[in-house]
Amino acid sequence: MHVLYAGSLVNLMERDIGPKFAAASGYSYQGEGGGSAGLANEIKGKVKQADVFISAGPSVNSSLEGAANGNQVSWYVTFASSPLVIGYNPHSRFAADLTSKPWQQVLAEPGFRLGRTDPTTDPKGALAVQALNQEGLTSLAADQAEVFPETELVGRLQSGQLDAGFFYSAEAIPDKIPTIRIPPLSLGAAYTVTVLNSAPDRAGAIAFVNYLLGHDGSSTLTADGFQLTSPPAVSGDAGAVPAGLHPLIPAP
Repeated sequence: MHVLYAGSLVNLMERDIGPKFAAASGYSYQGEGGGSAGLANEIKGKVKQADVFISAGPSVNSSLEGAANGNQVSWYVTFASSPLVIGYNPHSRFAADLTSKPWQQVLAEPGFRLGRTDPTTDPKGALAVQALNQEGLTSLAADQAEVFPETELVGRLQSGQLDAGFFYSAEAIPDKIPTIRIPPLSLGAAYTVTVLNSAPDRAGAIAFVNYLLGHDGSSTLTADGFQLTSPPAVSGDAGAVPAGLHPLIPAP
């Protein structure tokens, strides 16, 4: 059973949800993270095949809906959210400034290394650009020098290659990355999950979504700092939701 998921979920999926689902259900688990929009393009182009798709932005699903997009997605549910924050390396020479000065001022200081993801392939990258532009940091928003794959950003920060980066709060909590909020903005991830219409292992996919949305999965999400959407909010064709998911996904 193969899951393609937003790269911000790599720790959650590979440390917790994936192994625990496999142990509890008896199904195999194979996960792969990446930018949500990039993964959707690979599904649409039949570069990658999967059973379950988890995105960090609801709008990404629209690129997989309808005949023109291969009818890969008919429905999806929003099940959790996490605010966008700036995570920083506590050993950075800018760490003290980040906790005592306006973040907009610190990010613009000479030599500051700010990491983010590609806005064309990852919703978090697009949110980071939006946050920078809204604060007048247009040159930083246009700078491509510190743009990295989503699955690399935490490692680069922890190794000291970056002073700070844009993350979701739920990414930072498990790795004990200190963060600062970016008020007054209200930006963040809204995580969605669906069973792809072309899923080779449909039974395994339904079992996985049941685990993710059920008691065990929800407990893990809460412990990792995600804000649950309860009940999960259905979008698209609610009538296409598999019967095996009806107990956890109520009709709209």
